[in-house]
Amino acid sequence: MHLRMHTNEKPFSCDVCHKDFFQKSHLNVHLRTHTNEKPFSCDVCNKDFSRKSQLNVHLRTHTNEKPFSCDVCGKGFSERGNLTQHYHIHTKEKPFYCDLCNKEFSRKSQLKVHFEIHTNEKPFYCDVCGKGFSERINLTHHYRIHTNEKPFCCDVCGKGFSCKGNLVTHYRVHSNEKPYSCDVCHKDFSHKGHLNVHFRTHTKERPFSCDVCGKGFSERGNLTQHYRIHTSEKPFSCDLCNKVFSLKSHLNVHFRTHTNEKQ
Repeated sequence: MHLRMHTNEKPFSCDVCHKDFFQKSHLNVHLRTHTNEKPFSCDVCNKDFSRKSQLNVHLRTHTNEKPFSCDVCGKGFSERGNLTQHYHIHTKEKPFYCDLCNKEFSRKSQLKVHFEIHTNEKPFYCDVCGKGFSERINLTHHYRIHTNEKPFCCDVCGKGFSCKGNLVTHYRVHSNEKPYSCDVCHKDFSHKGHLNVHFRTHTKERPFSCDVCGKGFSERGNLTQHYRIHTSEKPFSCDLCNKVFSLKSHLNVHFRTHTNEKQ
């Protein structure tokens, strides 16, 4: 098996995608990407994994074990790859760059998120509302909005969710777990999406632009609110006097005039 590293011989081939492997065990693990088999389960949150090594890394989110430490600033990480990416902060190295706009990133995940701005590719469409998705699994989860199906329930508070990933994320409300940390200011987050949005405060990136006035925003929700300036849309209405507002926060402030609440 070792000699195949020198000869580059890969005698084990996948019948589905024809990818070749040095060892049969590597092929067996790879086949799970096609069958979606995940035989390794977390005893704490029941999340499933296709490899035992992935489960071992995941368990550190519960034990808060961080065996890989930066020898510059001492920050600890649960995965060696995260430590490698973290080093780029000290070296100022940004090895990942966008082929379209040449913007540079210190992490591959940041480049992947950024690239979606250019491609906007969404080949899977909902036949109910027409919304597009980049992955089929996201379309499957989206359908449950229309069917109101929520098969994954929290055993702490009973709240239901349309996909298992949202349930796993929800558990962090009860455990106060924040496994995603900003490499720049070390602020921790319970959602990876929240970390990605936060990171734009450091990069000053504003990928969502108004096609009317050109103003840029770091979050899509902020752009949606901004559009109401141009459309004069006011979707939030007061139940007592029927006055309407463009932002929910404005409605909340207005409502205090009826309750006489002084914050």
